[in-house]
Amino acid sequence: MALESLYEQYRADGYAGVRDAQPSEALEQFYVALLAFGEDRFADALAAARRAADLEADNLVYTHAVTYLQRVLDQGKAGVYVDGEAFAAFIRGGGNVGLYAAASSALKAVYGQYEALSLLDVGVGDGLALLPALTDAVTHLGLVEPSEAMLARTCAALEKRGIAYHAANTTIQHYIQAGASTWDVIQATWSLQSLPPAERPPVFAWMRQHGARLLIAEFDVPDFADLFAPERARYIVAHYENGLAEYADDGGLVAQGFLMPVLFGCFDRSAARTNYEGPIQGWIDDLRAAGFTTVDKRLLFRYFWADSYLIDAR
Repeated sequence: MALESLYEQYRADGYAGVRDAQPSEALEQFYVALLAFGEDRFADALAAARRAADLEADNLVYTHAVTYLQRVLDQGKAGVYVDGEAFAAFIRGGGNVGLYAAASSALKAVYGQYEALSLLDVGVGDGLALLPALTDAVTHLGLVEPSEAMLARTCAALEKRGIAYHAANTTIQHYIQAGASTWDVIQATWSLQSLPPAERPPVFAWMRQHGARLLIAEFDVPDFADLFAPERARYIVAHYENGLAEYADDGGLVAQGFLMPVLFGCFDRSAARTNYEGPIQGWIDDLRAAGFTTVDKRLLFRYFWADSYLIDAR
């Protein structure tokens, strides 16, 4: 029974149409687990995940899913960022090491094109991309970050290095309501994906008016027609298997504390959406619509989830 057949049954009859399905392939069994999870049928999801793991015992997604779903069944769902230790290990390990190194190197190369520049970092986080990139050319630095804890870490690092800055602990939407400064470069590394597409045009228009140049690092993620579209399930399972392999030696810390919650969160109907990734071409089209006349892209890093690009718009 192909995923497409299960999907059509699900669309026609809801979860009841696939609840008793007994497909012979591991991916199909796991797809049933995802459908069950979406209905908060955690016991059913666990049973289907176990069947998938029995059929394909070396698949890290299926084996980690069994452990994760047992915990969900026993304790309930938890937020993606509840386990701070797991997220810290994730962001500073695996492919993220190369990803952020590539981003910092690319940003530093841009700064090197200026004798002096003013720089605004939107969604700076804890400075993982910004701090290694900074050079003496950056003479005026602004930070926008809604997380007070992450912003505090960036500010502490800047103060330790004696670098002056202005920080705004807010969202970009609130910042632009009062921000009248202009900048040589505005940058955003994997932060603008938190903006719903409908909220991007005014933000991009403000960036066009207040920045001579805009740098955006984002992932090139395909568009999918539906939450449970077979091609979406295939994509997520295949890419997360690669991601899990990058943290195979940490005793399950990242897998159970971060990656599994994120994976299943992709199929959680009750969870509010927190990011809106999409194809790089979509970002480029939106920037051109906002008035940027020259928009280029360059590959930054081949990450497990999707290739990451740096968009350079003027």
